[in-house]
Amino acid sequence: MTVLIASSVIVIAVLAGVAFGPTLGARLSGRRRRRRVEPPPPPYDPGRERRAETRARELLRSVVSGEEYAMYAELGFIALDGAQRDGGYGYLLYPHRPIVAYDTETGELLNEYCVAFPDRSEPAIGQRLPGADDVLAKWMSLRAGERELISVANMHVPGRQVDPGQVRRDLIRLREWRARRVGSPA
Repeated sequence: MTVLIASSVIVIAVLAGVAFGPTLGARLSGRRRRRRVEPPPPPYDPGRERRAETRARELLRSVVSGEEYAMYAELGFIALDGAQRDGGYGYLLYPHRPIVAYDTETGELLNEYCVAFPDRSEPAIGQRLPGADDVLAKWMSLRAGERELISVANMHVPGRQVDPGQVRRDLIRLREWRARRVGSPA
């Protein structure tokens, strides 16, 4: 009786192997192949972001004016006049924050324009550009086509994402910074 049960189990196992073996083998080898094709995620490199920001600052320095680069290096943002250069409005370009529009005469905050310039070169690492690259992308977009950028940006009232108190303090710091630069010998 035990021999009969043991031989029945062996026969069923052999038949199952013959019936399902090729399909099961193909699925397993296909999974293994797919795993080999996908590159492993890059290891975490703590200096990667610092090196990227250094390269981004070098690029920013080579594109914007000396005054604008000094402004970014010292204040952490760039102030840019609007298309109507005879006064009216200007923009503050912060890294990874909305573009803030303000009245150049009164300092009144006008709007926040949300735009994003993601880095899609290595999605496994993330899509965030270095800070200087983000500011440069905003600067270039405003210089090349201010109206086009503003028309596609999400517009919000001041204070939605950027603290209005901080922006007012930054405008005071900007005014003082410009006064020091005008007052100091070149």
